Amino acid sequence: MHLSIRCLLAVLFLCVATCANANASPTLDGKPVDKVLVLKSERKLQLLHRGQVLKSYRISLGKQPKGPKFREGDNRTPEGFYWIDWRKTSENYNLSLHVSYPNANDRAAATAKGLAPGGMIMVHGTPVSEDYPEWYFHTLDWTNGCIAMKNGDMREVWGLVRDGTLIEIRP
Repeated sequence: MHLSIRCLLAVLFLCVATCANANASPTLDGKPVDKVLVLKSERKLQLLHRGQVLKSYRISLGKQPKGPKFREGDNRTPEGFYWIDWRKTSENYNLSLHVSYPNANDRAAATAKGLAPGGMIMVHGTPVSEDYPEWYFHTLDWTNGCIAMKNGDMREVWGLVRDGTLIEIRP
């Protein structure tokens, strides 16, 4: 009888521990990432906790990196405040986090000019290609407006940034 109670308690303990870990936020140095900051002019993506930079990564931007995105197809990376609102794996770009562009201001600005604002802005990895190694992509601005990172860096960011995290993209 005592053995079955011990087994039951052990199973209960494992269930509680598993549930606790499933709900825990991923952390860097014990601190959860509460904001992603992109500094376009410096080609940096930073993970922050309460304004403190936890980690910084080199990024690539859209083919037209200067200035904010204002219409579909302009090859610019947006500027402003957004959310990481969902994620997916990608055959072309490995892992990717969706940026909630366009926000209400972006839509209003594009509509006022009679333009479509565009969309599908992602933070993603680089293609795995026999013709072009990863370092090739990492040294230039090559996307259609997305934010690209080395695949190893993207895997790390994927694990640290939760859906619903604020992302600020500055000039």
